[in-house]
Amino acid sequence: MSSVAFDTSHENWSGEPDKALQALRPVPRISIQAFCETEAVAHPIERASQDRRMAKAHLKVHMGGIATAIELYQSAATPNLVIIESRDEPKQLIASLKELAEVCDPTSKVIIVGHYNDVWLYRELIRSGISEYVVAPISMADIVSVIANIFVDPHAAPLGRSIAFVGAKGGVGSSTIAHNLAWAMSSLFESEVLVADLDLPFGTANINFDQDPAQGIAEAVFSPERIDEVYLDRLLAQCAERLSLLAAPSTLDRVYDFEAEAFAQVIDTAQRSAPLVVLDVPHLWTSWTRTTLARADEVVITATPELANLRNTKNLVDTLKKLRPNDEAPKLIINQANVPKRPEISAADFSEPLGVTPLAIIPFEPQLFGNAANNGRMLGEMERNHPIVQTFNELAHVLTGRREIKPKKRSGLSALFSRRKK
Repeated sequence: MSSVAFDTSHENWSGEPDKALQALRPVPRISIQAFCETEAVAHPIERASQDRRMAKAHLKVHMGGIATAIELYQSAATPNLVIIESRDEPKQLIASLKELAEVCDPTSKVIIVGHYNDVWLYRELIRSGISEYVVAPISMADIVSVIANIFVDPHAAPLGRSIAFVGAKGGVGSSTIAHNLAWAMSSLFESEVLVADLDLPFGTANINFDQDPAQGIAEAVFSPERIDEVYLDRLLAQCAERLSLLAAPSTLDRVYDFEAEAFAQVIDTAQRSAPLVVLDVPHLWTSWTRTTLARADEVVITATPELANLRNTKNLVDTLKKLRPNDEAPKLIINQANVPKRPEISAADFSEPLGVTPLAIIPFEPQLFGNAANNGRMLGEMERNHPIVQTFNELAHVLTGRREIKPKKRSGLSALFSRRKK
């Protein structure tokens, strides 16, 4: 009997994020039912249901193989995808699947998780209309990858990458950092960047970019049925050649209470419109901010070196690690460091309980930031050779994946901060 090797080595049990998994696009809103004969297969499928790429899909796991599926579907409609584990030998498996076909909707996709690494079986299954055959043992990454490969159109335009910025406390400068990094990314890499200001009552992006658009993100959120790329484009304000803004109204003429999914469609549409979407998330903990942070491709937390910030950052890091178990830990930027006469927590003491090394330590420079804010300009437009601007450029490279983080190398702002302390 010939054999074929299937790669089931994606899972990284050390806790490091799976790079192949991170590259996958989100699975659409589909219904999935899995029928498992062993816990070894049921467990990774359950874990897959908790991955952010599967957030829109509805997945239910049943214990029991083909026989259980046949019994269920005699009186129930079949979902978009059926996952079947079977320990049957090849010929018996083929025969059992013919019985399943009699009760399955012909439009339903089927994935078989088998225990025989056999070329003949694989060919027969594909010939009979099975979408994919995977040999056990399987990992969570295998399941997400197989589902994504079936339901995500490989010829469709890729989704843009989203980076969510959130402050550990109000007033720590998260929005300012988000806006300046968005500007740096658009100018450095000549790539389209879209900034979405999600702080509808108090957002500052319109002020920081000196814009006063008549429409913005509120129109999109309150009219989700109208959202598509064309409508979204009408709501955007052009801040620079390759930088667009979905501005917040920054008014208090209404309350802004939202459901968990309120911003999901706006963000999905934005990601189809630009290769990079910067989400300026307000310092709130609601169902929609939780959902937004959980589903972003990258999360950046801004904090000042104080005790309350440390507590809040620890809570955010721990919670996001649970919400995003298969992604990298949130990134950390320490802002407004070295304020005169203010007792501060050192960077080492701040990062040690978090298990996260800061990407950058930005010193307190009120004149630089104040002049830029009062003029509606970005730091790079005001003083492009300033060390802080160079650090923003370095951060732009790191967050877009163009440069790896090198913690041992002290350059730019880190060196400047060190000299000031001495």
